[in-house]
Amino acid sequence: MKTIEILVRPNGETALETRGYSGEQCQLASRFLEQALGRTINEQRTAEFYEPAFEHAHERATQQTGG
Repeated sequence: MKTIEILVRPNGETALETRGYSGEQCQLASRFLEQALGRTINEQRTAEFYEPAFEHAHERATQQTGG
């Protein structure tokens, strides 16, 4: 499942975490939130960023068919 989580820290800083996206899909999906929240100070790419997109498609198909 694809999700975007917005974390608001006690000092007012915000952080975005995307899950279920691969490659640049996460950046494209969260861009509007990044623009709305202000400037980006730090960006950390997870292992998902480096996975080919077809791995997530296969994962979804397996979940949907129960196999």
